Amino acid sequence: MSQPIYLAENIRRIEKAAASAAPPLMERAAVAAAQLAATLLPDTGKEVLVLAGPGNNGGDAKIVARLLQERFFRVSLATKTGEIPANIRWNLVVDGLFGIGLTRPIEGEYAKLVAYANAQTCPVLALDIPSGLNADTGQIRGSAVRATHTITFIGLKPGLLTLDGPDCCGQVTVADLSLENVLKSGGWIAEPALFANILKPRPRNFHKGMAGSLAVIGGAAGMAGAALLAGRAALKLGAGRVYGGLLEEHALDPGAPELMLRHPDDVLGLDLDAIVIGPGLGQGERAETLLGAVLASELPCVLDADALNLIAENEDLRKACARRKADTLLTPHPAEAARLLASKTPDVQADRLKAARNLSQNLNAHVVLKGNGSVIVARDGHWFINTSGNPGMASAGMGDVLAGILGALLAQKYSGETALVLGTHLHGCAADACVVAGAGPVGLNASELIDPARRVWNQWLAGN
Repeated sequence: MSQPIYLAENIRRIEKAAASAAPPLMERAAVAAAQLAATLLPDTGKEVLVLAGPGNNGGDAKIVARLLQERFFRVSLATKTGEIPANIRWNLVVDGLFGIGLTRPIEGEYAKLVAYANAQTCPVLALDIPSGLNADTGQIRGSAVRATHTITFIGLKPGLLTLDGPDCCGQVTVADLSLENVLKSGGWIAEPALFANILKPRPRNFHKGMAGSLAVIGGAAGMAGAALLAGRAALKLGAGRVYGGLLEEHALDPGAPELMLRHPDDVLGLDLDAIVIGPGLGQGERAETLLGAVLASELPCVLDADALNLIAENEDLRKACARRKADTLLTPHPAEAARLLASKTPDVQADRLKAARNLSQNLNAHVVLKGNGSVIVARDGHWFINTSGNPGMASAGMGDVLAGILGALLAQKYSGETALVLGTHLHGCAADACVVAGAGPVGLNASELIDPARRVWNQWLAGN
């Protein structure tokens, strides 16, 4: 089963409901943390520095310090830099300064403790969440501990998984504190386990018409490669037929002769199962007309790149999108999301889940807000965070490949929510496979993801 994710308000409700539990939650948390801490210490190392803040996180830290002392580790407990013994080479630092309740930037003496922890070369274990990291957004408040390990209590928090969270948390361990019976999740980790009951190999009695027909519309002069990337990805992810409605009349992809290239108007008149529009589309009047025709259709569609920018600028297109009954998938990066929300990119990044939710509600769409820890919000309010992928994906054309993958899944009759969650996760898994094979992260190209994505997808379908 996929791992649940909890907002800070959810965690507080759970803690309140379990307030009378025995042993107390703080004791349970400290026991779990001390056990993990002991495994991080080398056989020859006994020196542990525990940093304890003023709140519940500090309370956890003090119990951890006591438990480690009982196991004969040499523990120093500090609440300010002046208490840290000099000339000791630490084997482990435990960060228990601030947890999910932090509401303002870390300053003064506590900022010095954060800096001290970050200057150490030994493992750093954060309790619940690295101090200074917003549990709901992954945004750093002033400064934050850069932990090598984080043990988070009760369940995962969004801030561990998106924006700056992964860079601050290191390896994350969940200690559920034996509260399985009271957990009510807010969101979920995006992964195939969510849809295991519908992921099955194709029957032997199968033909290409059963895999659906997809149109990819875009590819204006100088940008044909975007649409061709999307088309090639769609072919290799199983769409039965892929038509390229390219505005650039003389474009072709010698590496994918199976792509059927047509004039965009001709493509829209075909018997289709899904449409991708936006890769390399441009933003002129012709592009607006094509997008309007797609939005007026009753076909599931993926809106990417220039399609998103056109919607941001044209109120009629926005209304047409919001009126759609068929599945609509939006794939904005933060700058595109900001334009769609009439906001600014830093505001979107300050609360990625909120931004994705607003986009989903405003445009009646399934939305993936791309980035580190892509946030996915379905039309019905279900939300997910994707943890696959790597920095090599910060490369031209990656979004086009994702759009093609999503279009292929829609053409094969997967629902909008299923296609978006699985396609986003698959996209990241393919990039991770490339890195494992030595192709990246630096210099990873979008086209290199397509074959690994096909391989991983077939493994999922086979139940592997």
